[in-house]
Amino acid sequence: MLVKSKTVSIAEAIQHHRLLPLYTPHDLTKLDELEDVLIQAGLPIIEITLRSSQAMDAIAYLAKRNRLLVGAGTVRTLAQAQEAVHAGAQFLVSPAVVPEVLDYARGVDIPIYPGVATPSDIQLAVSYGVSTVKFFPAHLYGGLEAIKSLRGPFYDIGFVPTGGIDERNYLDYLATDGVVAVGGSFIVSDHVLSQADHGLHQLSQLVEAAKK
Repeated sequence: MLVKSKTVSIAEAIQHHRLLPLYTPHDLTKLDELEDVLIQAGLPIIEITLRSSQAMDAIAYLAKRNRLLVGAGTVRTLAQAQEAVHAGAQFLVSPAVVPEVLDYARGVDIPIYPGVATPSDIQLAVSYGVSTVKFFPAHLYGGLEAIKSLRGPFYDIGFVPTGGIDERNYLDYLATDGVVAVGGSFIVSDHVLSQADHGLHQLSQLVEAAKK
């Protein structure tokens, strides 16, 4: 029987949901609330960014509960990648193309989405077997028009644009050929969670619109 690799299965999940929420944890007591609202909204996936001292603990906590597909973002070094995977991260996202991180991810069959902004970046990522990249920061490197141009030579590469994307423009990105999903902190944040319904209504609207 042919068994799908973790890379294929997770890539399919991200493409299915089309939204990749980025969250930087500063208070671990909010994780249950975060988890609940994501599941209730039908978006059981989260990228925990390594931008706080709480990040690895948050990954470990959520991964152990096994209710969400948990990834580590802002992975810049091999040591971070190894620690994140050991904590339970099921996929990695980097702000740039980091060769040693790409080698490690491929060796342990962990999906990785390296950050790219230029044709050279994309070609380097492709040389490591990557088929979907993080276009970052999207708003500074040409946004939609840049992706449309890059899709010419890189017609077989998927893009997950991040940076400068919010509720006002995310649907425009999702409607662009080659964009498999969009990432951003606008999807869920401590501010969103502070709402009376913990942001469930707002998040549900984002999720429903992304499916259309």
